[in-house]
Amino acid sequence: MSSGDEKFTKILKGVQALIYKSRFEEALTSVNDVLKESPEHADALYISAVCHRYIKQNDQAFATIQKLKSVSPEFGRAYQEEGHLYRQMGKANDALKAYELACLANPALEASWRAQADLLSKMGRNQDSNRAIFQAERLAALPKELVAVTNFIHEGKTLKAENLCRNFLKNHPHHIEAMRLLAEIGARFGILDEAEFLLESAVEFDPENIQVRLDYIQILRKRQKFQEAVKQAKYLCDKDPENAVFLSAYAIESLQAGDFDTAFTIFEKILTKLPGDPNTLTSRGHALKTFGRQEEAIASYQSAIQTKADHGDAYYALANLKTYHFKDEEVTAMLRQEKDINATYRNRIHLCFALGKAYEDRKDYEQSFSYYRRGNDLKRQQSGYDANKMSAEIHAQIEACTKNSFNQHKEHGSPAPDPIFIVGLPRAGSTLLEQILASHSQVDGTLELPNILALAHRLRGRGNTKYPENLFTLSEEQLLKLGNGYIDGTRLHRKGAPFFTDKMPNNFRHIGLIHMILPNAKIIDARRDPMSCCFSGFKQLFAEGQEFTYGLEEVGRYYKDYIDLMRHWDMVLPDKILRVQYEDVVADLDKQVRRILDYCGLPFEQACIDFYKNQRDVRTASSEQVRQPINTKGLAQWENFEPHLDALKSALGSSLTEYMD
Repeated sequence: MSSGDEKFTKILKGVQALIYKSRFEEALTSVNDVLKESPEHADALYISAVCHRYIKQNDQAFATIQKLKSVSPEFGRAYQEEGHLYRQMGKANDALKAYELACLANPALEASWRAQADLLSKMGRNQDSNRAIFQAERLAALPKELVAVTNFIHEGKTLKAENLCRNFLKNHPHHIEAMRLLAEIGARFGILDEAEFLLESAVEFDPENIQVRLDYIQILRKRQKFQEAVKQAKYLCDKDPENAVFLSAYAIESLQAGDFDTAFTIFEKILTKLPGDPNTLTSRGHALKTFGRQEEAIASYQSAIQTKADHGDAYYALANLKTYHFKDEEVTAMLRQEKDINATYRNRIHLCFALGKAYEDRKDYEQSFSYYRRGNDLKRQQSGYDANKMSAEIHAQIEACTKNSFNQHKEHGSPAPDPIFIVGLPRAGSTLLEQILASHSQVDGTLELPNILALAHRLRGRGNTKYPENLFTLSEEQLLKLGNGYIDGTRLHRKGAPFFTDKMPNNFRHIGLIHMILPNAKIIDARRDPMSCCFSGFKQLFAEGQEFTYGLEEVGRYYKDYIDLMRHWDMVLPDKILRVQYEDVVADLDKQVRRILDYCGLPFEQACIDFYKNQRDVRTASSEQVRQPINTKGLAQWENFEPHLDALKSALGSSLTEYMD
C-alpha cells in the first residue's frame, strides 16, 4: 500500500466515525479533502454519496453515485446507495431495481437483500421476498471476516480478500465457506489447480453443500476436466431431477464433454418446464453453433430475445456468428436497450459490441467504431488491465531466458514429441491452423489448454527466485516430471492420435518453459498483419481473458511486446519455431499446408487442404469461418476504420512495419 493510500484510509476511517455519530456535514468536509487529491477514489465517492443522502441533498447524492458507477462500474454499494435514495423518495420500483443490481454486482450486501425482501413483500411477491430473506439470513450467519472477504472480492480488492481469507483459514482450516471463497479468489488469479483442490476437499467435507458443488463443476470445466464435471452435475440431477439449475448445469457440462444428444435432450426438458427461458435458449444456441447447426442456433438466440428484450448475451451471440446480419428492427431494439438507465453493465457491454457489428455490416463505420470503442471502454474499466505490468512480465522473459541458460539444460524434460503448440495473438489465424492440423489422421485437435499457463502460475510462487529465473534452477528430474505431467494432464483431451494441438495463444509468453520441459514439442507462431490482427481483437468480446484487447493502445502495445519476445525466442532458440503468416495461408493454402506438415514431420493428406469439411466441434470466435473454404474477406477490414486508428498505429511503433522479421 502506498503512503497516499495509507493516508486516505486513515482519513476515511475518521470520516466513518463521524457518520456513526451523525455528524454528516463534518464527514462530508473531510471526505471532500480526499476527493480533491483523488477525485476517482471509489470509497470516498461512496461515503460522499451517503453523506449527501443523510443531509437530504438528493441531487448531489445521485450525481456522486453516477460518477462512482463510471469510475467503478460494478461497485455494488453504489447501486445499494441508489436504492436507499429511491426508497427515501418513495420510488419503490426504482429502489427494487437498484437493490437487485446491487446484489448482482455484490451478493454480500445484506442490507440490499433485506430491502428487497421488504419491498417484494409489500408488492405481494411473497415467494421472491422469501428468497431474498434467505440470502440475507445466510449472510448474517457468516463470520464477519468472510462477509468482508466477499465484499473485497466483488469490489476488485482481490489481494485483500486473499490475505483475510487465508488468515481466517489458518484458525478454521475446515470452514467450508472460507474454502469456497479462497477457491473463487484462486480462480480469479488463474490458479485453477489450487481452486480445484480446495473445492474437491470442501465437497468431501460437506457433500450436501449445493453452492460448493456448483463452484466445483465450474472449476472442473475451466480445467477442461469435462467428464468429471459431467459426473458432478449428474450427481446433482440425480438428487433433484426437476431442479432447473441442476438440469442446466448437466446440459452445459454434457455439451462441453461432447455429448450433444444428452445436452439437447436436457435443454428441451428445461424449456418444457420453463418455456422461453432466455438463459437456456442462449445456451442451446451456443451448443447448436458449436455443432455447426447455424440456422437453428440463430432461431434459439432470437427466441431468447423475444422472451427477454434486454438479453444482451443473445444479441452478442448473433453478432459473434460473424455471418449474421441484424435486421433494422433488431438494431432499433438494441439501441433502446443500451440507452436504458437500468441496463446491467454486462448487458450494456454485450449490446455495444453487437451494435458495432451491426453498423459495420451497414458500412456505417463512424457509428460502428463509436460502439466498438464504447464497449471496449466499458470492458477495460471492468477488467482493470495494466499494460505496464504485462510489458514488464514479457520483458522479464527476455532478460532471464538467455541462450547460455538454455544450453546448460539441453535435452532435459520429457522427450515426448506429441504436442504441437499454436501460439500468437487471438484473431491471428490460430483456429484455422488448428483446423488444418486436426484434419490430419495423426493429429488430435484439442482446445486452448490451460496447462502451461497454470504451470507458469505455480512457478511464480515457487521458492525465493522469481519466475522465469527459477526455470533454470530446476533439476533434470524436476523438468522431466513437469514435462510428463503436462503430457499426462492433457491426455483426457486426446482421442488416440500420436500428436495433438494445444492452441492457447498466450503460451507464446512461456516458450522458454515449454522448451525446458518438452524439448521435442513443435511450436507454430500464428502471425497476422498487425493492424488486421489488433483491430480484429479490438472488435471481439472474449468469453474470458485477453483483457489486453480492450483498447487500441493496449492491444497495440501487447502486439509490439509479442513481436519483441518472439524475436528473442528466434535468437536464443534458433529453428525451434515455425512462423506461419495468415496472409500467406490465404494466398497459397497448398504451399503453407505442406510447409506446416513438413515442419511437424507429417505426411501430406488432402484432408488438411479440405479442412472446412471437418465436422469437429469448434469453440472459438472463428468457428463459422473455419467451416468455409479459405477466402480473403477479412484481410483488411481495419482499413474501413483507419481514421480512428491513430492510437493503435502509435502504440505498434516499429512493429507496424517490422512484424515479419
